[in-house]
Amino acid sequence: MTYLLDTCTFVWLCAEPQRLSPASRDAIDTPTSTLLFSDVSALELTLKWQAGKIQLPDPPRQWIERQLSAWTLTTIPISREDIYRAGELADHHRDPFDRLLVAMAINHSATMLTPDRAIHRYPVSFRW
Repeated sequence: MTYLLDTCTFVWLCAEPQRLSPASRDAIDTPTSTLLFSDVSALELTLKWQAGKIQLPDPPRQWIERQLSAWTLTTIPISREDIYRAGELADHHRDPFDRLLVAMAINHSATMLTPDRAIHRYPVSFRW
C-alpha cells in the first residue's frame, strides 16, 4: 500500500510519535508500505519555520533531509498536473498546501495519512 504523509503526520512521526493514531502507526510500521513525502510539506514546513510558527531542532534544510533518510521516505515533487488538480477540487479546504497534498494523493493513487477532517471530505482514500 502507498501512503502520502500529511505535513502534521510527518512532524508527529519524527518528533511526537505518541500523537499518531494506531491505524496510522500500523500503516507506517508495515514493511510493505511505501511512504511518500511531498515537496509540498517541505515548502510548508520551511515557510512556517521562517515565520516562527513552528520550531525545529535545526533549520528545515538539515532537519527534513535527516528525517527523510532516517524514515526511508520516498519524496515526490510537485507537478503541474498536481497544481491543476488542486484547482479543480471542491472548496472543502482553504489551505493551499492541503489541497495540493490531496491532489498529489489522487494523482499517485495513495492513501493519505491525516487527521484533518476537512481532507476526509475529498474523493481521496485516507487513514487515521
